[in-house]
Amino acid sequence: MSKCRLSWVLLAALVLGTSGCSTFVAHRIAQAPNTYPTWFAPKARVELGFSAGFLTNFPPKMVTVGPPEAKLRYRIVEPANYNLKVSSTNWVERGQEQFDFNFHADLPALTNAWTSAPRGTVVLLHGYGVAQFAMAPWALRLAQDGWRCVLVDLRGHGKSTGRRIYFGVQEARDLSQLLDELARNGKLCGPVMAMGESYGAALALRWEAADPRVQAAVAIAPYAELATAVVNIGRDYASWVPSALLRAGLRKLPAVLQLPPGELDTTTVVARSRVAALFIAGGADKVTSVADVQRLESLAASGSKLIVVPDATHEAVTYFFDQLASPVADWLAREKAVAVGTAPSNSLSVGQR
Repeated sequence: MSKCRLSWVLLAALVLGTSGCSTFVAHRIAQAPNTYPTWFAPKARVELGFSAGFLTNFPPKMVTVGPPEAKLRYRIVEPANYNLKVSSTNWVERGQEQFDFNFHADLPALTNAWTSAPRGTVVLLHGYGVAQFAMAPWALRLAQDGWRCVLVDLRGHGKSTGRRIYFGVQEARDLSQLLDELARNGKLCGPVMAMGESYGAALALRWEAADPRVQAAVAIAPYAELATAVVNIGRDYASWVPSALLRAGLRKLPAVLQLPPGELDTTTVVARSRVAALFIAGGADKVTSVADVQRLESLAASGSKLIVVPDATHEAVTYFFDQLASPVADWLAREKAVAVGTAPSNSLSVGQR
């Protein structure tokens, strides 16, 4: 059994900027997370446990995207009877809630009724500073329901390349190029759904707005405004880092990335494009508040829904499978029905407002 830690490394980058130069801080915020040494990362509050050979059952592939050029590492998880089981423990350590989630699946798995004819494709998008393993449990859960699932290391994360990240603007184009690659290889089966957590959730919404092939999104703890999320992370993980310094760097970030002010905020994208999404929020989330996720849901297309998991933190909410597995499966099934014209767009009632 191996333990894969989930942690934010953004604060490590920002700490390097305490020289007081806001442009320097902005460049550090945009620096690829996988270029920082792992010892910079704060202690993980969530750990995932699964077999050391888990991902070897799904051979990695690479696709070149850009410009700016990067190579993305991805894996395809085909529909099969994985029989995923989830167990968890939680405790309080130094005043902070800690979680340990363990996953067991049958690997290699027996085929099921969907193996030769998937219901569609779900692309799973991890959070900041981690990699595709963070969404692997969801890939197994959705694949056993019949979806072909694609795990990807976003640019500057995991084993993918790229010297800089763009908080979804360039990454949405990367993902569209990944879809092109899947289509060339005969591995793109519609409809296409996007599911992400945190940074990946904001990207899922942005990608849905940009690519008409993406039918709908599942957005777990997406941030509304990037600056608010980063400052909240600073307060939660490194309260000694001045918020004013973070805000100064964030004000410079659009210019560093050559983007208009406000374009990095998820509210801008959702209000402009009115995307359809299932939003998920953690009631104990100190990074993305329930109110922020509610605001995004209010800006989204008619029929979008919100689920609140009362005791879930930002880091842990993705893995509350007991509360989320059935509603997510229902949402994807509903959106597939909408895509093929067999169900009204408001036919699912889920979650709480």
